[in-house]
Amino acid sequence: MSSKIALDSPGTRVLLSGNEAIARGAVESGVQVVASYPGTPTAEILENIASVAKQFGIHAEWSVNEKVAFEVAAGASYCGVRSITSMKHVGVNVASDTLMTLNYTGVKGGFVLVSGDDPYCHSSQNEQDNRFYARFAKIFCLEPSSPQEAKDMIIEAFEISEKLALPVMLRTVTRTSHAKSDVILGELPKEKRKAEFVKDPKNFVCMPINSRPMHKRLNQKLIEMQKLSENSKFNHVKLDGDEKVGIIASGVSWNYVLDALEILKPKEKVALLKIGIAHPLPDLLIKKILNSVELVLIVEELEPFVEEHVKGLLSETNPKVKILGKYSNDIPREGELSFKKILPGVTGLFRIDFKINENLTRQAGEILPPRPAILCPGCPHMGTFYAIKEAAPNGIYPSDIGCYGLGFNPPLKTVDTMLCMGSGEGIGQGIYQVGEGHPVIVTIGDSTFLHAGMPALLNSVYNKAKLTVVIMDNRITAMTGHQPHPAVGITATGEKTKSVKLEEIARALGVDFVEVTDPFNIKSTTEIIKKAVEYPGTSVVISRRMCSLLARRLGVKMKPYRVDPEICTFCLTCINGLGCPALAPNAEASKMEIDLSLCWGCSCCAQVCPYNAISEVS
Repeated sequence: MSSKIALDSPGTRVLLSGNEAIARGAVESGVQVVASYPGTPTAEILENIASVAKQFGIHAEWSVNEKVAFEVAAGASYCGVRSITSMKHVGVNVASDTLMTLNYTGVKGGFVLVSGDDPYCHSSQNEQDNRFYARFAKIFCLEPSSPQEAKDMIIEAFEISEKLALPVMLRTVTRTSHAKSDVILGELPKEKRKAEFVKDPKNFVCMPINSRPMHKRLNQKLIEMQKLSENSKFNHVKLDGDEKVGIIASGVSWNYVLDALEILKPKEKVALLKIGIAHPLPDLLIKKILNSVELVLIVEELEPFVEEHVKGLLSETNPKVKILGKYSNDIPREGELSFKKILPGVTGLFRIDFKINENLTRQAGEILPPRPAILCPGCPHMGTFYAIKEAAPNGIYPSDIGCYGLGFNPPLKTVDTMLCMGSGEGIGQGIYQVGEGHPVIVTIGDSTFLHAGMPALLNSVYNKAKLTVVIMDNRITAMTGHQPHPAVGITATGEKTKSVKLEEIARALGVDFVEVTDPFNIKSTTEIIKKAVEYPGTSVVISRRMCSLLARRLGVKMKPYRVDPEICTFCLTCINGLGCPALAPNAEASKMEIDLSLCWGCSCCAQVCPYNAISEVS
């Protein structure tokens, strides 16, 4: 991707994903500081900027969590330079404490927050619509429908941020982040701004005496924001005045509307409004539609954000207009929209009897073989989970967000709760403190521990919780694409840096029982976890082994394992205990087999086989 960002050819048309386009737009805008925490669907934004950071004098970092990333970008903005922070939707929850006051102080250099929402929970624990954060924080919010718009909107977002002296949000969804299309490149910056912090405590220090007038100033800026929204080039209206029906669509939903109209080819004229500014919404354009039609369909991802606002305008425009959308069940409120999902709403709008040719419109999931979410072959987490079950078969297992969350699947079944980053430790303490009685073994990843697990571990020690915390240290932030973190010793731009030791952090937080184990040694790991569970206080076990995918990429080679068909009794102990995808039951022969193309050579299956039927390929 670096060649695409570095390509200094204005006017060149390049195939980019939405995230790549955002990265390119940020570089074109002269961004000087980029801070983020890995999370799908936005992780590639920082990765792409980091690939050219040295070339353009940009500071690019993976921060320890989204709140810190937000504050790093804010500090840069205070110095008059442009900064961007990107995170997935739930990351904004973590950063919201700062967001809800930075809107008071305002910013100096352009500051853009990219929020990547995830309809259908492709890689998230919820479907959260962060347009509400923009409205809550009273900040400007843009919503692109394509990679080209994503690039153009980032450039516009920096301009608006500096015009309003406020942070600006760009809300993407998974499809706009990952879909690809042609993008026309613009000019790259020729010089950097000089960073200078001018002391201004009256505007930067949020003591009550300062915050009260700051809030009034923020409210006054809403008037200017409204004007910007009404005149934005990212809102488009098509209205002749004699239409009886209309469609209002925002962001990526606009593309589904165009597809539906192209296929249905309705004879009836339709008024159209494409919304690219999610907050504040363009009231004058909406009123134009409402004053001209009798029926309006509203299409948007996730919550009825636009729909509720449009209904609020009916009393001052045309109360007789009927609104179709999520509340009328014409557009689904849950899941990810598609052409197929909005078609019933569009056909109902025009009263068209249209049946889809199911052979042509079957979803990918109906055509492709099922691919359940499972741990990779040779994943060290399988050995850790197996050891936890052996050490505490009657335990309660709170967990966290990451690859190890897949431990809730059979046969592992070692994840009982999972809410958000760092929540497993707090949940576990609550379970212990009410006297539930069963052993509580929490699993958390290395990156997640550094993100949000340290305060909870300190709380456990301070409040004398008998809790075992297993830090599953696979030496990387794996699920989002192998981004480094402070325990890895490499920065976002590939530079070597200090590597913190998780065991030292645990001891510094007051934990007396801290042990490190190799999950590929199941017997030893089981014994260590048993001791940790029996310890009368907070205990920490660090199960350390590099992610098998990362190890492969780094050229690490291990010999695969094979099953001796003469010894195998087809007892299924190996697959029922570990669930490794490389294990392939041959029901016809009543023998277990191992797919050598998948086997990583971790030896865990050989260790759990009760008949010693599995051995290393010689």
